[in-house]
Amino acid sequence: MYFIGVDVGTTSVKILAIDELGKIIKTVTKEYPIYFPQPMWSEQNPEDWWQQTLKGLDELFRGINKAEVKAIGLSGQMHGLVILGEEDEVIRPAILWNDQRTEKECYYLNNIVGKAKISDWTGNIALTGFTAPKILWVRENEPDNFNRIKKIMLPKDYLAYKISGECATDMSDASGTLYLDVKNRKWSNEMLSVLGISIEQLPRLYESFEVIGNIKEDLAERLELPKDVKIVIGGGDQAVAAVGGGIVGENACSVSLGTSGVVFANSEDFVVDNNNRLHSFCNANGKYHVMGVTLAAAASLKWWVENVNESDFDSLLDEAKNVKIDNNIFFLPYLIGERTPHNDPNARGTFIGMNMTTKRKDMTRAILEGVAFSLRDTFEIMRDMGMNIGEITINGGGARSDLWCQIMADVLNVKVNKVNSDDGPAYGAAILATVGYGLFESVDEACNTFIKITDTIHPREDSVLFYDEKYNKFRKIYPNVKDLFKELVI
Repeated sequence: MYFIGVDVGTTSVKILAIDELGKIIKTVTKEYPIYFPQPMWSEQNPEDWWQQTLKGLDELFRGINKAEVKAIGLSGQMHGLVILGEEDEVIRPAILWNDQRTEKECYYLNNIVGKAKISDWTGNIALTGFTAPKILWVRENEPDNFNRIKKIMLPKDYLAYKISGECATDMSDASGTLYLDVKNRKWSNEMLSVLGISIEQLPRLYESFEVIGNIKEDLAERLELPKDVKIVIGGGDQAVAAVGGGIVGENACSVSLGTSGVVFANSEDFVVDNNNRLHSFCNANGKYHVMGVTLAAAASLKWWVENVNESDFDSLLDEAKNVKIDNNIFFLPYLIGERTPHNDPNARGTFIGMNMTTKRKDMTRAILEGVAFSLRDTFEIMRDMGMNIGEITINGGGARSDLWCQIMADVLNVKVNKVNSDDGPAYGAAILATVGYGLFESVDEACNTFIKITDTIHPREDSVLFYDEKYNKFRKIYPNVKDLFKELVI
């Protein structure tokens, strides 16, 4: 038996096949472009996702016994706005999670409608990345497009629709729209009224491990697959990555060092940070999680390596290994604004503390530390909420760096575990497919069967003490420059 995981990410779609033992049989990645039509805007063409997914599936199934494919699970970048018209045509390019154009709309939601109401209705407040402000932006700036809307989807839901013909979403991904009543796992009628949309325009809600239907007959014929292949809706990439990393159980926590950086912690019950600095979302296992995000984690390192130095990752990371940690160079990783805890689309990347002896390797290490400090901001909020987190599982491209993993252990003062899967959301989507098919009774059972710890990095006492002091200095920088950021943004 084979189970397929499909993850429509920010830069590429990743597709993999696993067998009933959880072993990865084959992996395919297909890239597509991001468009930046104006400063602070970020868009993609949903048709690019679909065409690259088709190419990826064609490649994946070469050499695999297609008759043994049982289910396909999905995952995708969260918060993106996909709108379809009467003939299922894509009305405009998808507005992505890292798009920052909706500052005005967020002000309206948080200050005119009111944070207290929004939080009561959804469990969260408005952030520029969320879907609801994007809908308001389209209503205000593209009224003709707004009036044409027949279906509103998230990125992975668009793939689900193309594959199954069902207009569906899941609780975890829908949590990031700001029009889901997260606590009660249903659409918020109050928020729909504020946005001027109807429940008929929205997908049907499922849990991440539920089957929404079978593969469309014409697609099954094209791919030469059985017509009874089940389609499991899956979830938002962070919740599904947690499944792929085996993050199950109360207070189990993961840190993702992907394009964005995410601290993700499970909760049996619905909990909300009193100041709404964290996201309170439904989890892919049918429960809940809290999550904080720094928008440019590995993206900060990528910018430094490729845009500034035109070098390669290994060379610069090798240099940074030789830097003494007793330096006072800091980096704020706010290259595209920041989400947790500042909720500031105007924040910008900042180096501070350099002198005439500063070398490139010092600045590289400052970037690694700055991302770790920004993630500690989320960690401290979770601790204030009473969450007892003594170890984390680390994933994402940045987790391949032993140096960065050690810095994370020292900055957070926790054990950092690596597991036998680094394929994140795509692997988690395949695991959800096994649950939907009926191979396991629960997501937790599947994770405990497939995921094993392969390595543990322990915090070093001296480094923990040093980084405590340095983090306290880091926290003072943003409040002292935030007003200047507003003047710098064009």
